[in-house]
Amino acid sequence: MNAKPVSHSRTTLTELMIPSYANFGGRVHGGILLSLMDKVAYACAAKHAGQYCVTVSVDGVNFRQPVEVGELVSLMASVNYVGRTSLVVGIKVIAENVKIGSVKHTNTSYFTMVAKDDHEKPTEVPPLLLETSDDVRRFLEAMKRKELRASFAAYFDNAKTKMLLDESVDKLGNERCELADGLEL
Repeated sequence: MNAKPVSHSRTTLTELMIPSYANFGGRVHGGILLSLMDKVAYACAAKHAGQYCVTVSVDGVNFRQPVEVGELVSLMASVNYVGRTSLVVGIKVIAENVKIGSVKHTNTSYFTMVAKDDHEKPTEVPPLLLETSDDVRRFLEAMKRKELRASFAAYFDNAKTKMLLDESVDKLGNERCELADGLEL
């Protein structure tokens, strides 16, 4: 299987934010943005894999700035990392107010996608040809995020297993919660 360059599958999706996308505060729903990010992640991953791809996880969706109705939102996606059957797609979201000419970075996120064959089984994806120093940096960053995620999962699983409720309940003292009367731990 021949490697495909990052540039082969780089994808940009641009959409006008319309009033039906707004929440009660007049800003665009985060769910609308997540849906658009999922679409661009799929398009980018499928172009690289040459197969149907499904979303298996999303890392770090932080809404840095609100998106307003009337702005043009552009979602720029590229494959940052590939495993045997998985791909990590990095997505940068910007919102542009064309009336005043302002552009703001609203989100960056990473979607892990898995390629599926015609029988819905994970299937191998082409290696990634890294063409620029940014491509190399993004690949290495994705490797580090993968390593940190695995380390955190192992740490958290161990912490859950070792945590005994009756020994840890005193940690709730300064939190905004109350234990129901008669609750037995």
